[in-house]
Amino acid sequence: MIEKNFDISFIANLALREKQIQQNYRPIIAVHKWFARRPGTLFRGLLLSEFQNKPLSEVFYQSNRFQGIRIADPFMGGGTPLLEANRLGCDVIGFDINPMSYWIVKQEIEHLDLDEYVQSACSMREQIEKEMGHLHRTRCALCGAEDAHVKYFLWVKVVQCEKCKESIDLFPGYLLAADSRHPKNVFICRDCGQLTEAADRRKPGNCQHCSAALFSEGPAKRNRCECSNCGAVNTFPNRALGAPRHRLFAMEYFCPSCKEGHAGRFFKTPDLQDYDRLREAKNRWKSIRPKFVPDDEIPSGDETNRLHRWGYARYREMFNVRQLLGLELSARIIASTKNERIRNALATNLSDLLRYQNMLCRYDAMALKSLDIFSVHGFPVGLIQCESNLLGIMEPKRNMCIGSGGWANIIDKYRKAKSYCDHPFEVRYHDRKKEIVPIPGEWIGDHPDGKHRDGKRRVELYCGDAAKAAFQPQSLNAVFTDPPYFGNVQYAELMDFCYVWLRRIVQGESGAFVNLSTRNPQELTVNEDMGRGLYHFTEGLSSVFQQMANALKPGAPLAFTYHHNDITAYYPVAVAILDAGLTCSASLPCPAEMGASIHINGTGSSIIDTVFVCRSTGSVPKKWMVNSIQDVAELVKEDLVKLASGNVKPTAGDIRCIAYGHLIRLAIWNLRKIWDKDADIKVRLSNVSSWLLKFGGWSEIEKYVAVELEYPLNDAPLFAVRERNESYGAAYAEISF
Repeated sequence: MIEKNFDISFIANLALREKQIQQNYRPIIAVHKWFARRPGTLFRGLLLSEFQNKPLSEVFYQSNRFQGIRIADPFMGGGTPLLEANRLGCDVIGFDINPMSYWIVKQEIEHLDLDEYVQSACSMREQIEKEMGHLHRTRCALCGAEDAHVKYFLWVKVVQCEKCKESIDLFPGYLLAADSRHPKNVFICRDCGQLTEAADRRKPGNCQHCSAALFSEGPAKRNRCECSNCGAVNTFPNRALGAPRHRLFAMEYFCPSCKEGHAGRFFKTPDLQDYDRLREAKNRWKSIRPKFVPDDEIPSGDETNRLHRWGYARYREMFNVRQLLGLELSARIIASTKNERIRNALATNLSDLLRYQNMLCRYDAMALKSLDIFSVHGFPVGLIQCESNLLGIMEPKRNMCIGSGGWANIIDKYRKAKSYCDHPFEVRYHDRKKEIVPIPGEWIGDHPDGKHRDGKRRVELYCGDAAKAAFQPQSLNAVFTDPPYFGNVQYAELMDFCYVWLRRIVQGESGAFVNLSTRNPQELTVNEDMGRGLYHFTEGLSSVFQQMANALKPGAPLAFTYHHNDITAYYPVAVAILDAGLTCSASLPCPAEMGASIHINGTGSSIIDTVFVCRSTGSVPKKWMVNSIQDVAELVKEDLVKLASGNVKPTAGDIRCIAYGHLIRLAIWNLRKIWDKDADIKVRLSNVSSWLLKFGGWSEIEKYVAVELEYPLNDAPLFAVRERNESYGAAYAEISF
């Protein structure tokens, strides 16, 4: 059972490493972008802890097979729990109200003829190359070669001066590329627009073309920009002007002819040929009648209202003509593909490609790469936008992609993802040496690929509300899930960006794509624009948990991950568990995010999840059932030592979230016998709040943790935590429920 077998230190070490570069540990996630995916190593650890009785570190790298075990996930999202369960041979059943989630998990788990996919994908890319490959080429500024590949086209937003009507470039700064991955800093000249390299970023000197002084700071600051012609101060954005205009001002490219003798990257300002090719793209786009480019309006929303403020009214306005031309051509080729699974795979590729093929992508001046539209889990409208090469660039000698955001990149990632399904592996470290450990006998899919494997597996995926699903009582061996968090990112609003394209290709093949949007009034996220708040979230979570509890076999676990910086966001969790008639038998910490992730870096957000393990009947270690704030602090410190043993360095926010997990577990334990699930929602939430207020909270726990935790966590032995005053043997005693 998880309560006895789960090894916090072992899994924390693996999960922390996985979240640094998750695609290296779980390549399957590259099928399509989804948000806040939990570590696959965590859910593998939970499954093995529940259904194996051997040490977790021993069985983790062995082949396991749990045939006949049925696992459900009512909030499947990106599919991590289902994928891990399916890989172990379990029958799986998954639900999600978002059609993009349903589609992504379907593509992840369905078997695919990999050879046929690669052949079709490469053929499609070759067709696009013939049609418009030259529109992504440029003349090398050094050797004059005509076949240099443009990696990134760089655009600046432009407004018309309200006073003199001259065009104003909204440059926030003139540093194009820093010297971190290039020998020198690259500056844009404010006067002539040409590029100059400078060794000193603070004192760049003069432009080597016009001798004008170079500057780091640009004129566009805090939504204001002074016109260089008349001095008038203009404000932006202005919704009334419509979608923003852009001007192509620079390019990063790759020249095979002179790469070996060239240090660093290749940069240039556009020449006449580059502008001619842009005009060609515009003329070609005007001459065709698009079949697959969506004309959908962007609806109002917590995230999409930012787009409205910038004047975007339709999704197609977020792309330039070269991108629209390439995406339309790609979609036409995909739609004509006869094999259904190959066609669906390519359609999924196009949907994922959209993240990089739009005019909201930004150029990272330090890393010198494109940042996709969802890098901050929102719609970041910047002033400098980056257009990636649609085709992608392959370096033949090393058979690898150069740059990011093109078809070559997407195809290669998808190939690796589906190859992992047939041949999964784990990563093990010996000191600093990394070892790839194949796990023969395990595989991901709905039917096998090969002669020496078991037969077809039961996979049931549904686009719908799990609270309304019809389950046979006592039919599930476990529920593993990662439910929505209170105040969660508005994933539906973001995923509509891909959905409006994808549904035009696959609408006739999936009933999940009948609606114009992925948004649903029953979605369990707080959304001011849709009037969804705490009560909606609590009732929805409760309904799903009750449904799952009725379907679970007696004593089978409902285990899920959760964290939030505010204790009130945990109240719905407690209510949902109590309404379902379950008891929380464990609250276990595990890394879930990467602190350096762009969307949370510097925010003080926790990267540690609590894994809540809940059952209708069972037992819980007596030492976990404490009755004082000081004893809760000791439990927190025990968790911190175990995390430290797994090389995790928790932040203050992490420690707070760990404490919240224990407090909620204890609140559920103490309220379970007097709980009235039929009481008004306000009363139920108030009952949880009142118990916690009476017992004590983080401010009291923090005092004990801060005062008594004097040793460095990474050097602390497991017995360093102060021993509580217990009778001999009490540490191993259990309390049944």
